[in-house]
Amino acid sequence: MKKILVTGGLGYIGSHTVVELQNSGYQVIIIDNLSNSSLDVLEGITNISKTPPAFERLDLRIKADVADFFKRNQDIEGIIHFAASKAVGESVENPLLYYENNLNTLIYLLQECNAYGIENFIFSSSCTVYGEPDSLPITEDAPVKAATSPYGNTKQISEEILKDTCSVSALKAIALRYFNPIGAHETAEIGELPAGVPQNLVPFITQTAAGLRKELSVFGDDYPTEDGSCIRDYIHVVDLAKAHVIALQRLLSEKNETQFEVFNLGTGRGSSVLEVVNSFEKTTGEKLNYKIVERRPGDVISVYADTKKANKVLGWKAEKTMEDALESAWKWEKKIRNIS
Repeated sequence: MKKILVTGGLGYIGSHTVVELQNSGYQVIIIDNLSNSSLDVLEGITNISKTPPAFERLDLRIKADVADFFKRNQDIEGIIHFAASKAVGESVENPLLYYENNLNTLIYLLQECNAYGIENFIFSSSCTVYGEPDSLPITEDAPVKAATSPYGNTKQISEEILKDTCSVSALKAIALRYFNPIGAHETAEIGELPAGVPQNLVPFITQTAAGLRKELSVFGDDYPTEDGSCIRDYIHVVDLAKAHVIALQRLLSEKNETQFEVFNLGTGRGSSVLEVVNSFEKTTGEKLNYKIVERRPGDVISVYADTKKANKVLGWKAEKTMEDALESAWKWEKKIRNIS
């Protein structure tokens, strides 16, 4: 069994990826500092896969601790790196935290990759690198625009660090640019656990339906779209998790065409905020209390992926529907709120 390190493996996307790795026969070791996750997730992963992954609570910002970890785990064959701060608003208020947490940690990991000859690296990137796109759907060749937040900037800089490192070492890396992950595992053993007020649409919808939030605010209905609300490419988190396993297998079997590759991960279809709201109501039978409010500064009108490269080159395709995602998200919300 190949040993794979998953950083941030108790987070939302990380935990679902750990499950898919274990289901595919990999031995997983998780590093997480629990700053935005919970140890309960470890139990959820184990309940699904029947295999408890190895876990170490470790802060990747502490270089000596990172070095010590790799000294004790010299048999790691690949890394999937999720651990990062990810709230756009918080990054604007506290840019140094984001630069330290998202860049230093990557550098320390790559230094250990060089030291121990670890050549396979999957990086959790984002469609935020594209900014307001010039044309839709967005291909991997679309220009990377000046970042509108320190969070977005850390993703751009991280990709540049990886590209530069690959050019002078044996490292092979794939950056996966996610669009909008939603949903939860069908077992409702793991799902999204936003800290405080959710920044993303679907957790806000499910919390509103569960009575935690008074109402959902839809930011603007006067955009140049069919129903006036913003459009995003919402992808089921389990589909996203499976893409990481396929990307890792691509590197391990040396099928990569260049040392550094980039793939968009989305469905290729845009859905408006109001479409998601209506779909949730239809799928679950729950009536949502929502109101239209002013536009939110910085919101891009429409973003959705061109997935041809991921489909043809990576050999991956999103299979689950919006209804699957919303149904699983609601099932998860009801479980954690003890709603029957």
